[in-house]
Order: sequence, then structure tokens, then C-alpha cells
Amino acid sequence: MTLPLTTDYDYGISAVDAEYYRPQRAAIHLIVESGIVALVDTGTTFSIPGVISVLKEKNLALENVAYVFLTHIHLDHAGGASECMRNFPNAKLVVHPRGARHMADPARLIAGVIAVYGEAEFKRIYGEIYPIEACRIIEAPDKFRIDLNGRPLLLLDTPGHARHHYSIYDEQSNTFFTGDTFGVSYREFDVNGLEFIFPTTTPVQFDPVAAHASIDKIMQYNPDYAFLTHYSRIGNLPRHADEMHNLIDTFVAMAKKVSENQFERHARLTTELTRLLLKKLDSHGCPLPHEAMSELLQSDIKLNAQGLEIWLDQSANRL
Repeated sequence: MTLPLTTDYDYGISAVDAEYYRPQRAAIHLIVESGIVALVDTGTTFSIPGVISVLKEKNLALENVAYVFLTHIHLDHAGGASECMRNFPNAKLVVHPRGARHMADPARLIAGVIAVYGEAEFKRIYGEIYPIEACRIIEAPDKFRIDLNGRPLLLLDTPGHARHHYSIYDEQSNTFFTGDTFGVSYREFDVNGLEFIFPTTTPVQFDPVAAHASIDKIMQYNPDYAFLTHYSRIGNLPRHADEMHNLIDTFVAMAKKVSENQFERHARLTTELTRLLLKKLDSHGCPLPHEAMSELLQSDIKLNAQGLEIWLDQSANRL
């Protein structure tokens, strides 16, 4: 098979394209320490043959995959977990305590996605997902430490995008693997080495207060880079942290404003999010035409709007 797009960084870190919907939408990160391997997020079941091919190309034995880290259990990050366990016989799955039971028994997780997409579309996108033996699952609470062949990795609880989310601090490279906590940054939007970033407020557990706190928690370590699942390495982190804080507040204010008319809420919110991000991209200097920008943003905007709507409803119910 053709190898998926792979980008090699320093400190034994690589990004393997998960081939999720389009190129460079979702990354599976490899951390290699003296021949021992960890994966950070898995893409879908259909992503794993590509990962296996990359490991073989790098002369890394499948038996040397020691850990599979799930930053959280949304299926673009965790859908390939059971396929990893089937192919990497010595691997342990490291997951947030709130997500562990869904890996051991994924029936409820699968049912929730099928309810949205339908069974045929679910299988087309994600394939088969199987239960994972509890003995192969490691639950990782806040400040949990993993030793990857002498390389210390620190897992920090970072909710906001989801309550079952952690981020990984790699002391050796002074970088974080942030899943969706530090937002989304597609390489098509880079301008002269400066990335464009925006929050992901997808259903169903968006929490702006927790999101702000998690960004601050990451920045306390003064990391040089963050590796995002969507899509891979970004620098300029102090600037991006400020932008994330600003956009979280802007998204929330926008959602509160459009909530005055619930019958038109989703359409209005989608329109306003699109307008805001296109304006930001113009200011960023992105040369793409608006039609191309909108196409790249379309899925994220739809999910962000849905997540903000659920947050609005949950907030109203708490009053």
C-alpha cells in the first residue's frame, strides 16, 4: 500500500496522516525512544494499516509499540484503538478515567455515533470497533506519569473540549500533545511560518471555563511546541494561547446572542462563525479564496455550532 503522508520532527516524533476525510485533517503521532514506540491518538480503524506500514518502513517492530495514548475518546482520536490492540500485542491503552469504561465496552459510544450518522455511514467512516480487555487499559488521572523506555511523559487532565481529555507533556522535547484542547490549526492556513488557530467546541461537553483553565495549565510549562491532532506541530504558543482565549470568549458571546431565536439558532450561529473565521483568516493574510477557506472549515463550523448549542441548552437547564 502507499504510505500515508508522514512528517518527521526531532526527538523521535513523527506525524502520520490518519487519512480521515481528507489529507492533513487528523494526525496520529509517534514518539520513538530507542526503538520503543508510543502512539498518540489513533484515527479510525482504517488508519491503522497506514501506521503499520510506516512502522515497518522505519524498521520498528509491531511488538515494540508499548503504549497507545488516547487524548480523549471522540472517534476521530480513538476509533482505531481496538485495531491497535489487535495488531500491537504488547501495547497498553492509556486513557482518561472517564473514558476507560467506553474502551472496555464501546457499545454506548458506538450507539451515540450511529444515532447521529446511521449505521451504514458509521461503518463507512469508522469500521468495526471492538471491546478492549480491561487488563490492557491504563487509567490516567491528572499528573499521571508514564516511562517510555526512560523518557518521562506527564499526563495532565485538560477538560474544556471534553471531560475525558488529557494532554501529554514530553519533558525531553519540551512539547505538549494536546489532542483538541489547544484547538485546531490546519497547515493550509499557514502564512510565512505563522499558523492560524481556532477552538473546537464540538458536542457534547464544551465548557468554556474549563477550556480557559486547561490552556493556562499547558502554558505554565512554557512549551516550545504543541502537537495538535488537527493538524500536528505548531509554534508561537504564547500568541496562540491569547488567540484561543479570545476566540473562546467570542464564540460564547456569539452563541448567547443568537440564542434569542432558537428556531433560527443553528443557521445563524453557523453563518456568524463562518463570517468571523473568514475575517480572521483575511487578517492573517491567508491567500486562499473564501470558497476554499469555507470548504476547509465547513465540518468544524458545523460541529462547533452544534457544541455551542448544546452548551447553551445545558447552561439554561442549570439556571
